[in-house]
Amino acid sequence: MEKGDFVKIGYIGRLETGEIFDLTDEEVAKKEGIHNPNITYADLPVIIGANFLIKGLDNALMGMKVGDKKDIEIKPEDGFGQRDAKLVRTVPKKAFKDQKVEPRQGMIVDFGGMKGRIQSVDAGRVRVDFNNPLAGHVLKYHLEVKEKIEGNDNKVKAILQYFGAKDVTPVIKEKEVDIPSAIHPQLKEKISTLILEYVKPIEKVNFVESFGKKS
Repeated sequence: MEKGDFVKIGYIGRLETGEIFDLTDEEVAKKEGIHNPNITYADLPVIIGANFLIKGLDNALMGMKVGDKKDIEIKPEDGFGQRDAKLVRTVPKKAFKDQKVEPRQGMIVDFGGMKGRIQSVDAGRVRVDFNNPLAGHVLKYHLEVKEKIEGNDNKVKAILQYFGAKDVTPVIKEKEVDIPSAIHPQLKEKISTLILEYVKPIEKVNFVESFGKKS
């Protein structure tokens, strides 16, 4: 595989302790006793070299072929980075009150697009860690290349699937593609940029929305 290739991968990600933090295989999740019925387990479609993955996984895919399996160890600098003490901040409890939220230890919160986990709640102050939970960890992955994605229709579908737009059928007309789905405005630019860069000869992306009478 090389940069720009579309592939489907399967993986199991573990911490140094052996604890699984992410995986794509539902049967393994059941076997390990970590199955979550609210999660859809499936091979992940990615574009190699397009920042769909952390650097260590992207690098590992280079040169692999369909059917290849590999066990890799990823250091923090090629994973989710080192922990940054500056990202552990104290937030006035009033800020939560203004949002009608009662802070509690372990809660995931969002401030201006930055997600963090509450470490502690004291009188009038809340300590929040905005570091990625995997920052500072050496990660161990079992990685497998399941399929190479061919054809422009399938490539566009793969990009949409990656961003959570499933069961969408794009319509390609020469150098244009119509996407009949209500995509979140913040995702439209990301999706269109990826299509225009990696799906040739597409030169225009149209997001088509239809409205009808409610029954």
